[in-house]
Amino acid sequence: MAFTRLLVCLLGVLLPHHMTTGLNLRPIIGVLAQETESSTYGDTYIPATYIKYIESAGAQVVPIRVKEPEDYYEKLFNSINGVLFPGGGVDIITSEYAKAGKLLFLMAVKAHDKGDYFPVWGTCLGFQLLTAITTGQDLLTKFDSTNVNWPLNFTQDAQKSHLLGSLPRDVHQYLTKENVTENYHQYGMSPEIFNGNPALSNFYTVLSTNMDRNGKVFISTMEAKKYPIFGTQWHPEKNLFKWNPKYDINHDAHAVRVSQYFASFLVSEARKSNHTFPSMKAEADAVIANYQPVYSNDGSFEQIYYFNYTLGWN
Repeated sequence: MAFTRLLVCLLGVLLPHHMTTGLNLRPIIGVLAQETESSTYGDTYIPATYIKYIESAGAQVVPIRVKEPEDYYEKLFNSINGVLFPGGGVDIITSEYAKAGKLLFLMAVKAHDKGDYFPVWGTCLGFQLLTAITTGQDLLTKFDSTNVNWPLNFTQDAQKSHLLGSLPRDVHQYLTKENVTENYHQYGMSPEIFNGNPALSNFYTVLSTNMDRNGKVFISTMEAKKYPIFGTQWHPEKNLFKWNPKYDINHDAHAVRVSQYFASFLVSEARKSNHTFPSMKAEADAVIANYQPVYSNDGSFEQIYYFNYTLGWN
């Protein structure tokens, strides 16, 4: 026993920490870009809120370009430790965002089936994209749920889920009793359509629902039954980093605590992946720190990373 303890101590000194803990302490999460109608700064973009959200929990971020050949996504997938599909306003079937997202989703599923852990998270449009990839259809319906905060209505499956089953007591209280989840969507997934579609109901578990302003119920949180794939129709990043005064966003301490919890959850999932870039140089060349966000000094407080393929990737 003493020899074993000595050996463990020696290994802890000789080996990097992640090799003795089994966790990757240098996690990198990719955030998928999408098309923009603006051509002033670039033809695709990522809101800075998603970048800050991930970085705040201790991970680096790599922007994922669209309109790239499949081998680009394969190489990047093998280098990063998770992917986030952000909110936005493009088509969930035909857009370049959707096409790239589908490739990454299928890679994650295939990898997991071989024992390679890789988390996928979809927020708002990203949540909707998860449903479209799984079914091959746009099954969304119209909801009146733009610019409003609500608590979540947990399902019976929430308490035994990976995402919500181990919530700290205070976070559980805030999520279920207070208006801490920002919704900004005109479309969503109804429980009736979800339950009537085996591709969805066999793949995902519904963890929470909400009612829109007209009393129509939509699914607000879900996770895959077999895979580390998670979706929120609401925006966990906005409580922390969205300051546009046109948005009715809760920035109180409880709302911030909720956002911080989910950011940490996503990064903790990414730490379970041991994908790495082939070199530190390759990592340094890929991370978001190579790019500068554009600040719209018009009172909106918006910061956006733009990418343009005609004039060069930057």
